[in-house]
Amino acid sequence: MKGGIFFTGVVPDSLGHKSLAVNLSDLAAMGAKPIGCLLGLGIPSVDEAWLASFSGGLNALAERWGCPLVGGDTVATKDGIVISVTALGILPYHESGLLRSAAKVDDDIWVSGPLGAPDIALQILAGNLEDPQGCLPKLRPTLERPEPRVALGQRLLGFAHAAIDISDGLTQDLSHVLDASHVGAVLTLKDLPVHDGLAAFDPSAIQRAVLHGGDVYELCFTAPAVHRQRIGLIGQSLGLQLSRVGKIRAEPGLFANIDDSLIEIEPKGFDHFLGGEQ
Repeated sequence: MKGGIFFTGVVPDSLGHKSLAVNLSDLAAMGAKPIGCLLGLGIPSVDEAWLASFSGGLNALAERWGCPLVGGDTVATKDGIVISVTALGILPYHESGLLRSAAKVDDDIWVSGPLGAPDIALQILAGNLEDPQGCLPKLRPTLERPEPRVALGQRLLGFAHAAIDISDGLTQDLSHVLDASHVGAVLTLKDLPVHDGLAAFDPSAIQRAVLHGGDVYELCFTAPAVHRQRIGLIGQSLGLQLSRVGKIRAEPGLFANIDDSLIEIEPKGFDHFLGGEQ
């Protein structure tokens, strides 16, 4: 599945949900309307209860966004489970969608929700981070049942410029926008929205998760400052925490504004070919 990480003990219903959600997130980043999906599934044996739960999670999300399963294939594998989902979408006639290459100098940079929780949950499950206060039950759903921002993407069409989902980490994915648009950016660290379930963790772990942690599936988008009020109203109508976190500038590179000083940030995040955060 696109960009998704899961552990062997995950509930099949959640796995089905996430398998589609992470692909709908790519459509959301374009402002596209979902119209259907394809599922390629490789399984070592037929487990009817597992298949029913997996299908239930996928189909419930598909029905919610009008994205029915229209085809695919199921095959046997020698070991493990292989899932491949392709989500199909459309844009309004004469609309090019939200492109990575369309960010403009002086655009505001926005993110669509709190950051950090999926990565902290992942680190706990992987045994890389202690959880002395038992925060995992609150954080785990953010990793295993992400909500694609499909409605937001469609509402941004016509006035927002660039967008991308933060599946591989904020700094890494934002850097893709900067590179494609031939611009730079400054992030205001104090304005980055941090998930309220992270207060018990070390500040350095939180900052790393917020800046570089993947599996978030929120949108990062840019828009002219004149649309701040409009974006605020869209956030209210959709029940989303839309946060203005920085600004696009002409000078290349990604920087953080810390106490009115600019510190260059090295983009980091999940690398699909190296199999981890880089």
